[in-house]
Amino acid sequence: MTDMLVKLYRLPPVVNQIETLAAQGVTIRRALVPEKHHVGAWVRENFSAFWESEADVAFSRMPVSCFIAIEDKQPIGFGCYDTTARGFFGPTGVSESARGRGIGTAIMLACMHDMLAQGYMYAIVGHVGPIDYYQKAISAIVIEDSTPSVLVGLLRGKPKAE
Repeated sequence: MTDMLVKLYRLPPVVNQIETLAAQGVTIRRALVPEKHHVGAWVRENFSAFWESEADVAFSRMPVSCFIAIEDKQPIGFGCYDTTARGFFGPTGVSESARGRGIGTAIMLACMHDMLAQGYMYAIVGHVGPIDYYQKAISAIVIEDSTPSVLVGLLRGKPKAE
């Protein structure tokens, strides 16, 4: 998988998506530190232990670099930045039952606009799966020769017990 580059100073606005989702009962907001255990457990259950580790790092940032989507007082999506590496967006995901409603795009844009507010001019979307999506949504461009990305040599498999 490859990495992509985003010009944060040319992002589409996010306010309309957040307002549209709010009218449907979905809140997009920065996660709060006391929610760390809840969000982490949800990320592990719905995605992976790898992504839970990255979300955990997002909660160590000040301000927290994790945004969440909430519906019926439960998480249904998340997105983080500055976790595996500074200036990187991700991981991000939406529960299967909530996909196709624009929630992922709203979370991504909330993160990207926050990165811009923190002083970043560019962001890297690391280890991208849906290249076409990022090209259309935020005019991201492929970073040539960025495979296997920052995750080269990532430990895999089950950790050995002590």
